[in-house]
Amino acid sequence: MQIKKILQISIVSILTIFLFSCKEEPKNSNPSGSVLDKSAVVDYSGLNLPDKPNIVWIVAEDLSPYLPTFGDSTITTPNISRLAKEGVTYTNVYSPSGVCAPSRAALALGMYPTKSGTMHMRTGPWFSFHVSDEQLKNYEVTTYEANVPPGVHMHSEYLRRAGYYCTNNDKEDYQFRCEMTAWDESSKNAHWKNRDGDEPFFAIFNFNLTHESKIWAHAKDSLLVPEDLDVPIKPYLPTTEVAKNDVRRMYSNVKLLDQKVGEILKELEDENLLENTVIFWYSDHGGPLPREKRTLYDSGLQVPMIIRFPNKQLAEQVDDQLISFVDFKPTLLSLAGIPIPDYVDGRAWMGKHANAEKRDYIFAAADRFDLKHDRLRAVKDKRFKLIRNYLPNQPYYLPVSYREQMPIMQELLRLDSLGQLNEYQAQWFRKTKDSIELFDTFKDPNELHNLASDPKYKEKVQELSEAMDKWIVQTNDLGMIPEKEYLAQRKSYFEEPQTATPKATNSEGNWVLDCETEGASIGFQWIGKDEKPGDRWQIYQGPIQNKEDKQLVVRAHRIGFKPSEFVVEE
Repeated sequence: MQIKKILQISIVSILTIFLFSCKEEPKNSNPSGSVLDKSAVVDYSGLNLPDKPNIVWIVAEDLSPYLPTFGDSTITTPNISRLAKEGVTYTNVYSPSGVCAPSRAALALGMYPTKSGTMHMRTGPWFSFHVSDEQLKNYEVTTYEANVPPGVHMHSEYLRRAGYYCTNNDKEDYQFRCEMTAWDESSKNAHWKNRDGDEPFFAIFNFNLTHESKIWAHAKDSLLVPEDLDVPIKPYLPTTEVAKNDVRRMYSNVKLLDQKVGEILKELEDENLLENTVIFWYSDHGGPLPREKRTLYDSGLQVPMIIRFPNKQLAEQVDDQLISFVDFKPTLLSLAGIPIPDYVDGRAWMGKHANAEKRDYIFAAADRFDLKHDRLRAVKDKRFKLIRNYLPNQPYYLPVSYREQMPIMQELLRLDSLGQLNEYQAQWFRKTKDSIELFDTFKDPNELHNLASDPKYKEKVQELSEAMDKWIVQTNDLGMIPEKEYLAQRKSYFEEPQTATPKATNSEGNWVLDCETEGASIGFQWIGKDEKPGDRWQIYQGPIQNKEDKQLVVRAHRIGFKPSEFVVEE
């Protein structure tokens, strides 16, 4: 695939930059904390962990670093702040997408969404939740599963193979059906407490309390913050009372999240598990408000993260290295002592298989959102962000009905229709995009001043452009192909293909299993004569000794395929 760089800057863009350079941006009233002033070099080589530590992921949704730990003192979050006091705070963590399903695919696979085919929001059956039947009927593509390369497995499958008990409570949403063998349990009741013995566990708890939808869904609920709380408002948002109410709701939802974090910590303490468990707390992408979620600005990509290690090792330290979501899977496996698959795009920043080389850049993409297509790519070092807009004749703002249920979004649209937005609020509603955008995120954290045409930054534009081109080619960016064309090349939609039915052969009292579908996982269960198979599948890794009084049930599944038919052997 030949990738062409787009380096044209419109006259309008140049004039806009000139005008902005003559005006002072409104100060953000969000107070800065001391976390950024602390040492940002963390040495993980001295970590003293069990060979197979328990690992818990506490995952928030749609949350930027609006927390005391990261300098925002609008509210208190005692439990999250406790994690920071007892662990490491990470100040440069980014999702490769500003929306959840591609982000979760990156976490599970360790691959960029544009490489795994999970970049469009959404692809699978969840897509139909967000559009009407009439819209879906007239849409140019049907729903489908991302079809990843053979031999690619979810993060938890590797841990299960190594003896971990793995649970997910309970959101999946990976752009493909969850791998059949990925979890011991994935449900609203999934918990490490359900394991049979004392094997190590990997447990994910997803809390949607801070999700975009909770801005309007909880609108009539009582707030956990004062109704007249003076909240900081980003310069790209309106300052009307309607807008302030939604921002208060956002902070109230963070308070609810903090309570849930406290509950998980208490459960670990009550079971004497806290000090042999590594706890990750982070968000799936940036904030829920307009010009945050779904964008490639830091407001959409940057996430807060804290990791607490057993016995408070590395307590109160700050790590400012660049970390991408594709780094989570290799780091998870590295902490458990598991070799890292060659196909992952990320690097482990700690553990047995840590990569000492630090990241120079993080990368991100934005493509289709529900029924609206776009194509943007971003690359960022610690300070500068370059965004390339491949469809510059489209507006920055694309209407997404899901987002427009928020009163603050409705307020923006109302003020825009009346011509009452100021220059910073109105930027998002420009009818065309600058082909290239460059932002100094130290001086301009809200990314309002495009520096791309300033000769002073010519070398930085060239450096980041070259890094982006290299990334696009190396990852074979599937989002550069129109989605309909991509699907035509794949020749597969949601209802096909199906994983081949596995074969079971009994040799001298041992069952040997095989599946013709390349890269498929094979799961098995032992059940009684009158029992039906359950949801928990053991992963086949070698010959299975026969059980005379049981039936062997076998099924196979490859990500992006339908699971196979069942095989039952007496």
